[in-house]
Amino acid sequence: MAPQRTVLITGCSDHSLGAALALAFHKTGKWRVFASARNPAKLKQATDAGITTVQLDISSQESITASVAAVEKLTGGSLDALVNNAGAAYSLPLLDIDLDKARNLFDLNVFSMLAVTRAYMPLLMKSQSPTGGMLVNHTSAASQTAGSVPFQGVYNASKAAAASFTEGLRLELAPFGIRVINMLTGGVKSTFFDNAPTATLPPGSLYNVAKEAVETAMAGEDTAANGTESSVWADSVVKDLSRPNPAHWVWRGRHATEVRLASLLPVGTLDGVIKKISKIDVLEQKIKEKGLKQE
Repeated sequence: MAPQRTVLITGCSDHSLGAALALAFHKTGKWRVFASARNPAKLKQATDAGITTVQLDISSQESITASVAAVEKLTGGSLDALVNNAGAAYSLPLLDIDLDKARNLFDLNVFSMLAVTRAYMPLLMKSQSPTGGMLVNHTSAASQTAGSVPFQGVYNASKAAAASFTEGLRLELAPFGIRVINMLTGGVKSTFFDNAPTATLPPGSLYNVAKEAVETAMAGEDTAANGTESSVWADSVVKDLSRPNPAHWVWRGRHATEVRLASLLPVGTLDGVIKKISKIDVLEQKIKEKGLKQE
């Protein structure tokens, strides 16, 4: 029987996508999983499943360094896979965003990913897997032009930056035997939007003409109602990542396939679908009813 491969996953708080991934990797029996989160008290799902947990706040260099030391001790000095999953959302029309909050989101979704990667690279370079070390960056289908969703502009842009960095890392690390994978996820049911700042339009917003509909869209209610079940999504992703030669891009989750195909077609191909999901169609109707549209 082949020895278990080791994988560290960031952002594994209970009922998150990271928790779903940790459970899916663990149940295969082929992976030794290290599930991490900023608050260890929120790792109950992983702990109850018998998964080793690690405290890791990706926004703290001190915490990152301490986690590397802990994993190095647990594995004897190597790591076969790192899954940069931790991140956050921020929902508002781009004209209404708080620029400081937007910058903070980029720090979390982009630069923290790089900080964690850099810290764990020495362990990945010592991977004992026959296929070498593997770096998986969890971006989003929204990182692509065809999947960009209105009122999530800062999030979309941060994930687009993370996807671009991932492509750079893919080529830069290939000579060292590190396989880099971009995980482009569509709509999946989780606590993702629950943990985001309350999505409320400011008093002077242009979008208050359809306030209820827009705030419903910003809260992610479509994904909550219609997204892929997290366990189904995670099982598919783990199957993809466990292949001897996994694809450089992994597309899973609701609408991920449509975004993948639409990325090959003219810009705007999915506008009808995206307008419905984000309630832009309702906004357009309200504007028309109130005669607000400029001729």
